[in-house]
Amino acid sequence: MAKPPAEVRFPGDRNRRKKIRMRGIKLASKEIQNRLDRNLEELMEDPEIFVPEIRGEVDGSFFSKDRMARTLKELSVVASKRSDPRWLRKRMTKKGGDPVCCALAGSLLAASEEDRTTVAVFKNPLFGVASYIRRGSGKQSHLAGIQNHTHPKIRLLVWDEHAKAGQWFFSWDGGFVFTGSTPSPPAEWVEWSLDNASIELSGDEIRWSRGLNEQTVADGELTEVGWLRMEFGDGTVVGLSQAALAKTEEQFAQSVAMGMMPPRLSDVSSTEWMWRPQGWPEDRGLPEEGIERLEEVLGAWLGLALDDSLLTRSCRSSILNSICDGFVVGTHWFSEEARVDFLEHMTGAAEERAALSCILDSLETGIHVRTDGVVLEIEDDVVRFEDSSCHPNLVALWPEHGLTILEGIYGMSGEEAEDILSKQEKRKQGFGAFLRELSVSRSTAMRLERLPWEAGSLPSPLNFADNLIRQAVDSGVASTVSKARKGKGLEMAMGWAWLNVHERTESDAWRFDEASRDKGGDWVPALQALWDAAEDLLLNENKDAVQDYEAAMKWLSETSGSGQLP
Repeated sequence: MAKPPAEVRFPGDRNRRKKIRMRGIKLASKEIQNRLDRNLEELMEDPEIFVPEIRGEVDGSFFSKDRMARTLKELSVVASKRSDPRWLRKRMTKKGGDPVCCALAGSLLAASEEDRTTVAVFKNPLFGVASYIRRGSGKQSHLAGIQNHTHPKIRLLVWDEHAKAGQWFFSWDGGFVFTGSTPSPPAEWVEWSLDNASIELSGDEIRWSRGLNEQTVADGELTEVGWLRMEFGDGTVVGLSQAALAKTEEQFAQSVAMGMMPPRLSDVSSTEWMWRPQGWPEDRGLPEEGIERLEEVLGAWLGLALDDSLLTRSCRSSILNSICDGFVVGTHWFSEEARVDFLEHMTGAAEERAALSCILDSLETGIHVRTDGVVLEIEDDVVRFEDSSCHPNLVALWPEHGLTILEGIYGMSGEEAEDILSKQEKRKQGFGAFLRELSVSRSTAMRLERLPWEAGSLPSPLNFADNLIRQAVDSGVASTVSKARKGKGLEMAMGWAWLNVHERTESDAWRFDEASRDKGGDWVPALQALWDAAEDLLLNENKDAVQDYEAAMKWLSETSGSGQLP
């Protein structure tokens, strides 16, 4: 009979069971043991030590549904049994009854035990970390709160179910109170919470952050960048600047709200954003829609749903995006009559402003250009540019409105305009330089259109002279020297004549044969007259010089033997 296969063993198998640990359980340090010892001994002496001072109304009638009343009633029963471990074991695992008392029973049993070397760890992203001894089926947060009753924030977790039922608790380093169904934070709580907030504040009844001063906050003055005004029920006023809100490690609202249960800061304070767009009339109220959006933003911030760093931008955007008339650029507003001022406010070249003005003339609806380049058409008769620089706005508007600019300013259309539109859309050259180049080249093209003959329509070598003139007007005489040297046949003679007219023959004679130099020398007077007429017509803007140009071209034609002009 075959033997069964040998059992496979791996190094460390014998010790593996010893290394298994329960998640969330650890050996307590000496410091943690000492703290738990003190807290549990105090709890054993006074089982109600974790209960807040009752300042609110508690309905203790027989049929009352008051949650605090039921807790206090059952708590006295548990307290009377604190020396009865057997009874506590039954109560701490009981499914019914008050959950706070269930956790209290487990904590009192832990207090009666001597071994506190192994503890559980409670972690909460808002309230922090606490060690506690887990006994019974009570909620971890309740056990941690009762056994850390000296911690001003974690002890609030004991009362989370009561808070859901509409009851209020306020905790600070020097006290802990229950105010019933009315959120009435003591002045001491307000002072302690602001002293320990994530933003450093100055002052007493009037508190302000860096970037503000007492007078501005006291008078409620509006500033150019805006600031947040908070007022608590006890009259304490807080001013938070944009700079302070932009650099918080912990959200300000969270740092204050974690000292109350439920952590709803909106129930104990009011907020206001102290700002209006620059240029907005002082005697004109902000749009109602903007005020509603602003209230939603502030509500989200108080509800810990909006980061401090996003608050300023969100508040301003809620107002700016609700304006239905005029021009909005950045954080400025201009009336419809102040269009020139609006364009002057935009940073960029004159050509860029002219292009934007051309687009504005063509709009049939309102428009909103966002900083991410998205362009939105809106029903309201308002122009909104989130960026105050011309270039990013033109980049966003170019695909849709580029042809309007090319035709409206430069008189370009058809394939020529489509080609320029496509090239600029792909390379996204700086619009200032692009429009200046376009203006120069278009201006040159329009000047060259004054010439009585189209390019390429003249016989040789007159067409060579015509090309040299066109290039000289477009790019300067210096750019034509190389071209003049490379002519062939009669064009070589015309090139020699051109160099003589512009006194560029030094060191170039060897490039031309003797026949070309002789012929070209005879054509110099007529070519000189042609160039003089071209300068007058194209560079000096003398439109009457076209007749002189025609006469000079006829003379050059006769001299060079080019035949009849077309």
